[in-house]
This record gives sequence, structure tokens and C-alpha cells, in this order.
Amino acid sequence: MKYLTWFFAGIVGIFIFVYVILFTGFGNSLIKPAIESKIREETKLDSKLKVFSLSMNDFQIVLQLNENNTIKAAGTYSILSKSFDIQYSVDFGELATLQPLTSIQLQDSFFTNGTVKGNDKLFTVLGKSDVAKSKTDYKVVMANLNPSAIIAKVDTADLASLLHMLNQKPYAGADVNLNVNFKNITPHQLDGDIFLVTKNGKLNASVMKKDFNITIPPTAFAMNLDAKLKGDAIDYKYKLNSNLAKMTSQGNIVPAPLHVKAKYALRVKELAVLKPITSADIRGKLNLNGTVVGNKEEMMLKGKSDLAASNTAFVATLHDFTPKSIEADIKGLKLQKLLYMLKQPHYADALFTMHVNISNADPKNLQGVVTSQITKGLVDTRYITKAYKFKSMMPRTKFHATTHTVLSKNIIDTKLNFSSTLANFVIKKARFNTKEASFQTDYAVKIPNLEQLYFATQRHLKSALVANGVLKKAKDLDFTLFSNVAGGKLDVKLHNDDFVANLKSLQTLDILDMLLYPKIFKASVDGKFLYNLADEKGDFKGLFFEGAFMPNQVLDLTKKYAHIDLYKQRFKGDVYAKIKKEKIVASLDLKSNTSSIVAKNTKIDTKANTIDAKIDINANGNPLSVTLKGNINKPKIGVDAKQIIKKEATKAIKKEIQKRIGKDVGNLIKGLF
Repeated sequence: MKYLTWFFAGIVGIFIFVYVILFTGFGNSLIKPAIESKIREETKLDSKLKVFSLSMNDFQIVLQLNENNTIKAAGTYSILSKSFDIQYSVDFGELATLQPLTSIQLQDSFFTNGTVKGNDKLFTVLGKSDVAKSKTDYKVVMANLNPSAIIAKVDTADLASLLHMLNQKPYAGADVNLNVNFKNITPHQLDGDIFLVTKNGKLNASVMKKDFNITIPPTAFAMNLDAKLKGDAIDYKYKLNSNLAKMTSQGNIVPAPLHVKAKYALRVKELAVLKPITSADIRGKLNLNGTVVGNKEEMMLKGKSDLAASNTAFVATLHDFTPKSIEADIKGLKLQKLLYMLKQPHYADALFTMHVNISNADPKNLQGVVTSQITKGLVDTRYITKAYKFKSMMPRTKFHATTHTVLSKNIIDTKLNFSSTLANFVIKKARFNTKEASFQTDYAVKIPNLEQLYFATQRHLKSALVANGVLKKAKDLDFTLFSNVAGGKLDVKLHNDDFVANLKSLQTLDILDMLLYPKIFKASVDGKFLYNLADEKGDFKGLFFEGAFMPNQVLDLTKKYAHIDLYKQRFKGDVYAKIKKEKIVASLDLKSNTSSIVAKNTKIDTKANTIDAKIDINANGNPLSVTLKGNINKPKIGVDAKQIIKKEATKAIKKEIQKRIGKDVGNLIKGLF
């Protein structure tokens, strides 16, 4: 009996101790610091329990998270029946200071109050709130601490205030009304509906302009969402209406396991307004409609569009929301409208057609074929001339093109056939390696009339040009060009900025004819041209064979004064030129069996089309100096023939004295001169 008495005494003692600690003012004051410390640890705020009162059947708590943010709760409860009746209020006057608790930055204030009644098995939360300047009533039924029913009514919430509270800029303002009525929110037993109405919506043009550089007209919008939940399925209808865009969608969604069967339609008057959502810097209008059917494992997205005035249709298959295959047809797309949408200049007008068949859209295992065709192309020559600052107008240029592209993992192979009134361009195989970021292509180009390129070259050219070669770009840039031109062969190589051209058996008359220079010299020339594109400097070394002069004033003067016909002689010799931008300094050394023609430091300005040269001619021992100055096509010619005149005068005098005095007068004549 003694031990039993001590046992009951111990139990009573413990009960009294617990009672004193938990349910008396003295005990509350003892545990209050410990609770306050734990709250500070969890909230990471300087929280204070302003009021902490707990008795056997009621309690009162006032928790100040920090200045201007307070939570209050008071009510009654029964330990035996586990029931309670609580009144609460949450007054967050300064949300910005609660970031350690909310984890995101919030602004402004938030207030709600209400009651919690029931027991640990079933209780109901009834409350009101002023979130986003609204009048909000809500009811939540909790069964075994899980929500089983939710009813909420949000009346005239201000969208701009809600955005500001969420620390977002006020891109739009609107009145938002929301009715939520979930009679049952138990998974697989859903029963309820959601009705959302947004009215009096307006986009904030000044904020859109400042943040995205988008200028939009005054834009009003309204939005409705009507969703009914039954069992596992959700039937919904959605509509967005504004003077810039309209969007509708309706269908059926089963969240788990996911299954979607829906229709959609989008009508956008100005795509630029969607930049905050899409991050795409595009403009213009777009109409799009289609269907979405499938589940997470396989979903099919179909659509039709009038993109850039085209007739476009596509089908995309998604596995786990990742594109698996894509097939698309684009017919009659207007290039000028596409350029406008992409905010690109009006380079040309054309019709564009494309067929896309991507059997595997995985970037690591990409497989597919893309073909395209451009027809009725017409270059905007006025824009091109102005944009590239050509000094003369680009001629009217029509064009068309076809491409065939094969995609295989990281390799993209393309064939191209481009034809225009200026030039024709063919690529049999262009290969781009996306993994190595390298590019290699062959090419063949044909320019029927070089004169048509005057707007770009600012040089009148004659004849045609046919060339082919290879272009490579990886770590270095390499370019080759081969052409049978001017009766010979041209072999060009470019490595980064270093340009090398080898000439073999080029005919000078063909070259001069192409450059529209006077045809004064006929020869076959071999040579090597070295040039650095970055420095715009280089030199040329050449060798002339079987050279013969065409009729010209210089040799006509030589024939007149020296009585030597250099037109009948054949010359061989060297030419050297040093180039620095448009300035050329050249030297020429030609020899025949009896004569020579030498020109040192001849200055040619290709931009001004001028020449400054001195040519020393020795015609069978008869020296003659000729100067050329001025326009390269019609230079001013100067002749220094005093050596020939002196020689001819000596011969004449000697001949006359011999007649009159005798034959032995050579030394006398030599002394006189």
C-alpha cells in the first residue's frame, strides 16, 4: 500500500507539474521564451510572442513576426473531445520584410481573418481577406488534416495590385472575379467547378515601352475560364478577347495519369505584345488553330497557320513533352512579310515553299529532310543600294532558288541551286557540323555579264566569269577558286586574310578587254599575286611571253623618230607591282632581240583611274623616253626624242660633209658633238 500511495502521489505530482507549466500564467511565462526562441529559429525573423496564454479550455496568442506583421489567434478547445473553436487574424502590413519566411520577395500588405471550428478528424475554416484590394470569402473543409472541400469567392481583385504584391511590374490592370466550388477535392473523386472572369483589363503601354521597347496601341482585354471537375477529368472552356489578340480553347484533361483532348485557336493582331511571354522579338499578325491529343508518353500537336500570308500546316509528336518528330508544310509564304515579322529590312519580295520531315527531333540523334523553294524573287534594289552605300543603282534583279537538306545527328548536308539575273550559284554539298561548329562546301558560280556588277565593284568590266571551288570554316577560314579566264587559268587560295592567286597563260588582250583598258599589248602572262585582306597590301610578280604591241601612239612615235617598227618584234620580260589599297606602283622590263622597253615606279590609282609613268624605249640602239599622265584611258603623252634627233642629225651632217670634203671626217664630226 505504501508503494501504491507513492505511485499515485507521483502521478498526481506530474499532473500538477504539467498543469502548472502548461495551463497557468506562471507556467506560460516559463515556456514562453523557449517557444519564442523556436519560432525565431524557424522563421529566421526577430519574432516575439507578445501574448501567450494557455489554460485547460482556452488560449490566446499574439505573435509579432516583426514590426508591422502580426498573427493573432484565440479560442476554446477540449482536450477530451479534441474539438476547438478558434478565431484568427493575419495582419501583414509590410510583406517586404517577410522574405526569409516567404522565400520570394513580396510587396504591400495582406490581411485575413476568420474562424476554425471542429475536431482533429473534421474541421472547417471560414475566412475573409482583402488580397489585392478584393473582397474575398473562403471556406475550407479539412478531413484528417487534408482538404476535402474548398469554396472561395474573390470579388473584384485588382490585377495591378496583385502583380505589385508579387513584386512584378504592372504590365496590365484588370478586375478579377473568381468563384471556386469544390464539393470534393479528394483525388480521383473530384467534384466541383472553377469560374474565372477578368474584365476592364488594360495593358500598361508605358511599362511595355520601357521594359521591352514595344509600342502598342491602347489595349483592352477580358478573359473567362469555366472548368468543371468530375472524378479524374476536367472539362474546360477558356476565352481571351482583346483588340490585339483573341484566344480560345476547350477540351478535356485528366491530370493523373495525364491525358489531353483539346482544341485551340489563336488570333493575334500584333505579335510584339507577346514579347514578355514568348521573349521573341517579332511583330505582325498571326492566326493559329489546331488540336492537342494524347498523354505524357505520346502527345500529338496539330496546327494550321497563315504565317506571313502562307498556308502552313504542321504535326508534332511529343514524348514526355519533348518533341519526337515534326512534319510541316509551308506554302505560299511571302518573304517580305516574314522579313517584316522578324524586324528585318525589306531585302526582297518572293514566294517561299518548304516541306519539313523530322523523323527524330532529338538534338543528339537528329534525323530528317527539309526541302524548300523560292520563286518570283525580286530584290529591293533601292534599299540594297542605300543600305550598302553603293554609288550607283543596283540593277533590277530577279531570282529563284531550291534547297535540299538532310539532317543526321550533328551533320547537316545541303544542296543549293540559286539563279538570278546577276549570277547563278550551285552547291552540290554543303556540310555543317553542329558539334564541331565547322562548315565546308563546294560551289560553282557563273556571272553572265560582269558589267552588271558595276554597282558593287565601281569598275566597268566586260565578258563573263565561270568559277568553282571550296569554302571551309573551322578554326581557320580556307577558300579556293578555279577558273578558266582570259584564255588561261586562274588558281586562287585564301587562308584567313592571306590571299594567293596564281596565273597561268592568261592573255593580256583578254584581261585588258575585260577591264576595258586600251588594248596595247598582246602576250601570254604567268604570275603570282600575294595580298593580305586585313592590311590591304600585296604584290604581283609576272612574266610575259611572246609579247607583241598593238597600234598605239608611243610606238608610232618610236617608228617615226627611230625608224624602227617595234610592232614586228616579240618581247619577253618581267612585271612587278606593289599594291597598297587602291595605290599601285609597278615596274616593267621587256626585251626583244634588238630592243627594250623599261618602266620603273609607274604609279596607278585604281580609285581615281589615273596613271603617272615614264617609259624608256631603246629601239635597236635608238633611245626614246615617253611619259604618260592623267586618265588611264586617255593619258597625256610626252616624248623626249633628243637622243634620236641628235643621232639622226649627226648622220645627216656626216653624209653631207663626206660628199663635199671627203671620207675621213669621222673624228671631226665626233669632236663637234
